Amino acid sequence: MGASWILPDLGTEILIPVCAVIGIAFSLVQWILVSRVKLSPGRDSGAPGNNGAAGKNGYADYLIEEEEGLNDHNVVVKCAEIQNAISEGATSFLFTEYQYVGIFMVAFAILIFLFLGSVEGFSMKSQPCTYDLSRMCKPALATAAFSTLSFLLGAVTSVVSGFLGMKIATYANARTTLEARKGVGKAFITAFRSGAVMGFLLAANGLLVLYIAINVFKLYYGDDWGGLFEAITGYGLGGSSMALFGRVGGGIYTKAADVGADLVGKVERNIPEDDPRNPAVIADNVGDNVGDIAGMGSDLFGSYAESSCAALVVASISSFGMNHELTPMLYPLIISSVGIIVCLITTLFATDFFEIKAVDEIEPSLKRQLIISTVLMTIGIGVVSWIALPPSFTIFNFGDQKLVKNWQLFLCVAVGLWAGLIIGFVTEYYTSNAYSPVQDVADSCRTGAATNVIFGLALGYKSCIIPIFAIAISIFVSFSFAAMYGIAVAALGMLSTIATGLAIDAYGPISDNAGGIAEMAGMSHRIRERTDALDAAGNTTAAIGKGFAIGSAALVSLALFGAFVSRAAISTVDVLTPKVFIGLLVGAMLPYWFSAMTMKSVGSAALKMVEEVRRQFNTIPGLMEGTSKPDYATCVKISTDASIKEMIPPGALVMLTPLIVGIFFGVETLSGVLAGSLVSGVQIAISASNTGGAWDNAKKYIEAGASDHARALGPKGSDPHKAAVIGDTIGDPLKDTSGPSLNILIKLMAVESLVFAPFFATHGGLLFKIF
Repeated sequence: MGASWILPDLGTEILIPVCAVIGIAFSLVQWILVSRVKLSPGRDSGAPGNNGAAGKNGYADYLIEEEEGLNDHNVVVKCAEIQNAISEGATSFLFTEYQYVGIFMVAFAILIFLFLGSVEGFSMKSQPCTYDLSRMCKPALATAAFSTLSFLLGAVTSVVSGFLGMKIATYANARTTLEARKGVGKAFITAFRSGAVMGFLLAANGLLVLYIAINVFKLYYGDDWGGLFEAITGYGLGGSSMALFGRVGGGIYTKAADVGADLVGKVERNIPEDDPRNPAVIADNVGDNVGDIAGMGSDLFGSYAESSCAALVVASISSFGMNHELTPMLYPLIISSVGIIVCLITTLFATDFFEIKAVDEIEPSLKRQLIISTVLMTIGIGVVSWIALPPSFTIFNFGDQKLVKNWQLFLCVAVGLWAGLIIGFVTEYYTSNAYSPVQDVADSCRTGAATNVIFGLALGYKSCIIPIFAIAISIFVSFSFAAMYGIAVAALGMLSTIATGLAIDAYGPISDNAGGIAEMAGMSHRIRERTDALDAAGNTTAAIGKGFAIGSAALVSLALFGAFVSRAAISTVDVLTPKVFIGLLVGAMLPYWFSAMTMKSVGSAALKMVEEVRRQFNTIPGLMEGTSKPDYATCVKISTDASIKEMIPPGALVMLTPLIVGIFFGVETLSGVLAGSLVSGVQIAISASNTGGAWDNAKKYIEAGASDHARALGPKGSDPHKAAVIGDTIGDPLKDTSGPSLNILIKLMAVESLVFAPFFATHGGLLFKIF
């Protein structure tokens, strides 16, 4: 059979790296544009080179300060100082975290090598192929070595993605604050551009490293594509295991500081949120960067790596892999390449084609990003499916080959893409204070914190309904068309607009920091109003980002689960066999165990933080009057120590469970555990992150006082406001520690099981072998 698709193999080999390089170049351009905002005081503290653009974004380029006659020079110096403190805190925390994670990485790499090498007793001889016993394939020792290598590659890429994102965010936060003096439009563009830097760097890096790894491994594997792509799965495992520690460690850090700062500052001392008198305020702002940015970056990178790996593994044992058809084989990577170009066009809509003139245009503009990218991407996927796939082909389906047409695969990707958009919008409806659910929660604060908590929990549980239906429908459609491969590409479809999703997501913490810097530098309340508006929109977009991450995690882990079941040679997973059923029960319990660990960690770290903040208020003379400075460093240290110590038990739980179950109980029980954790983890993750987001925005709704209803609930410091702050504080660990880390738990256990599947299939199930 000759090549019956349009795009030649050489075209594929050029297209993928070129798109990745374009993505990296675009993020550098955005970074240069952000760096034009000067952080050194001087008469020209505006962006240089925009002499002609005076009327753009609805404001002539005068600064609010000049009209109010305040000293401009001090403000810029102060902003630069605060930014420096935040940047140093974030960098030092990440370095400490990476030292511990590095030790783990090396240990786990050795474990992978030993386990996978022992499958054939470390022999160097060629073995019969797993799926085609008539041909000879590379030895298991080679798979062990290359899996270990791709694990380390994925881990390093994940860490670098998170670190670069954090660097960009801490670089941009003070610049956003300074731009807010010229108007909300300027500040929005600065924050959004910096988010785009992170989004494009991450998407392009992930794609480029994966593509290079495949080509390097091919030098050894040659025609044995099954072995090649089995070894590549280590890439996803590396990406996600780093993401787990980044998410959990960063989440504990940020929330310990946030809860400590809120409880003592707002509730006890009645000072505003980011008041410089509050000792925990620097730690709080550092936390936004290490948790929401570095953690989120690694997390989405992990999803992206795993869905690519899952699709490639299934494709390698389908007609694409057997007939060595390169272009259709790399279809998942081509989708991601097109995604980068689509997101590039989409980003220009926010920064260059449309101008934001007023506060209420921010959220629509961000939502427009999601819609534009989804519509353009649908067209992109259609074109790719037409030129990169043969009209019909076969896909491996649990032992037999299923005939699939190229339009069916297009529908699989598209259904994932649109399910992502639906999940995003439902999340927004439940967490944005523009809609009734959050307003009802705010209204319930009139009767105190208890009703607020009840309403918030109910909202979170209710917000699971539509996303779960969306995920269910996309699973049914994609599985019916193209078996497990369909689910893997549906997950890729959801993640194909990852650059835009991440830009929107990173925008939130950057504007949050910008508001904090404005407050600490003592800027006028009008600037704080602007940064608050940016931040409230950012809160909602962060919730949308978490929705995407959770939805894609569900699809990814199902695809990995399918690949695992195929690789472990299980013909059917029967719920009625006791081996599988006990696995289901235990698996469904794991997300609760994991959440308990992370919540308790935040609680105990916050306790230490509250005690330290109280101690400083009580013992440092002149702190409340603002005549003496608090000791920020101690609070930063408390957060750092707590999060490093506390991230290890939850991490160990997730990493060790598949190993213990696989070795002692075998692959059937493990398949039950994976299914159980997927089913219960998704529900808890969605409800936790939406409950937390809703409480946060209910508090912001009362504080902003934008409507009569909100003004009736009081200014800051009223009883309803205090009740709202308590709700927000309870929601903090839910939305930023437990919720987002759960999607990593789901994916990580699945990808780890897949990587170790050869070992479990030959040596697993010790307990059942004894009896």
